[in-house]
Amino acid sequence: MRLRFGSADEVDEERPFWQHRRWQMSAAFLALVLCTGTVAALSGGRDANSSVTAAGPVIGGLGPDGSRPQDCRTDDSVQQLPSEAPKDIVWRPLNGANTPVSATAGPLKTTGSLRWCFAHTPMGAVMAVHTISRQMSGPDWRTVSDQQLVPGMGREYFDAMRASMPDTGPMQTVNSLAGFLVLKYSPGTATVRVLVRQANVLYASVDYTVDWNGVDWQLRPLNSGGLHTRANPVVSLVGFVLWDEV
Repeated sequence: MRLRFGSADEVDEERPFWQHRRWQMSAAFLALVLCTGTVAALSGGRDANSSVTAAGPVIGGLGPDGSRPQDCRTDDSVQQLPSEAPKDIVWRPLNGANTPVSATAGPLKTTGSLRWCFAHTPMGAVMAVHTISRQMSGPDWRTVSDQQLVPGMGREYFDAMRASMPDTGPMQTVNSLAGFLVLKYSPGTATVRVLVRQANVLYASVDYTVDWNGVDWQLRPLNSGGLHTRANPVVSLVGFVLWDEV
């Protein structure tokens, strides 16, 4: 099966403001669209928790006994790469788009504007990618950046460029999350390819990397400040774990 990929102009129309090509080119910012921070989905919008900005540290560090903070407990025994989505997936609104939530893989905790506590497993890394990137579309993105992006030059570039753009209201789109593929995994880092379905059965994918900091997964920005790689057209769905019937 061969699938066509929409034009750059068509994708730009539905991107969040900080991901439009004219801004990417001027700032060398390699981000694209969303729904998890991915390709042409919903932007703007707020859910019931997004107006709450957490002050100071939220996620915290390990307890004296080496346990994760604030009653964050996950079953980390399943270290195999996922071949199917968890059976307990439900879809919850987050900043104007639906994102997956799993009682086993995470996010298990919501504190202010943050959804966190992901399993230290390949599937937990997948859920972290989808959740953290989507949270960047909300008004409390600074709290998310402080708590859930890997510190470094990439995060500093992201913060500077994101701060330069005003927030917008919600935009309607027919695009949606379609699936994922774990490209690489170790207990310390994972790279996840996210598949997005666009209008007229067009597909694209982008890659994210998350690092385990001892407490939870954090999204690692590119050196340019982008949260993920450039979007590529997808001509075959073979290898992807699909969220829904596509």
